[in-house]
Amino acid sequence: MAQGIKPSGKKVALDKQGNAIYQIQANGIEIGYKLIGTGEPLIMIMGIANTMERWPIKIIETLSMKYQLILMDNRGIGYTTADNEKFTYKLFAKDIISLLDVLKVKSVNVFGVSMGSVITQELLLEHSERFNKAIICATSIDGSHVVSVIKDKVPNNPTAQKQLEATMHWKSPLDKLSRIMNQVMLVVGTADTIVGIASSKTLASTIPGAWLVQFKNASHNLVDEAPIELAKIILAFLDLTSSLS
Repeated sequence: MAQGIKPSGKKVALDKQGNAIYQIQANGIEIGYKLIGTGEPLIMIMGIANTMERWPIKIIETLSMKYQLILMDNRGIGYTTADNEKFTYKLFAKDIISLLDVLKVKSVNVFGVSMGSVITQELLLEHSERFNKAIICATSIDGSHVVSVIKDKVPNNPTAQKQLEATMHWKSPLDKLSRIMNQVMLVVGTADTIVGIASSKTLASTIPGAWLVQFKNASHNLVDEAPIELAKIILAFLDLTSSLS
């Protein structure tokens, strides 16, 4: 039985549901996060220009019935501060590892959507030993293409623009993906006009044993369009033991 994570740092606020929001010092900044539910830990990573409050409540409610969720704000947004470091996906990943270190979490499942899905790729490539299973949702292998599609739709604030800049320089190292031994599930909407479906198919065919789940007619906002269905598939994936010893 997984031991529950105990909050660390200072309590700074409550969310609309009454969950405590904390800040801890890690990787040179203050990282805002909250813990919801009980069970094996699952860290959830949001996309560009969005805070942890962006997660649909139905996904939170469904997943937290079986897992202890670690929700966090990415660098420079919400309750997480930023310093003068240039935004990169390696830096975003280091923020997450630093948070897990402070919380004394040795291994965790991870669910990343959009920008968070690319951070998840970086985590699996550079810190695979810290993660069990991974859900990579609405992802891309070429950030420059994504930026060309969304640059006029992203808020014109410093953090969002720095996130765009980091995304512009992201390309999945396809030659290294076969080294990922974690169990991975790719999820994408067939009508996603932001990242398309080709990236998810490429990753699914390159990462050994990866699952690929396509939501018919769902867009880049599939977390809003099918929150309960998505959460149920995530639970099925996390619950299933599919490796042979």
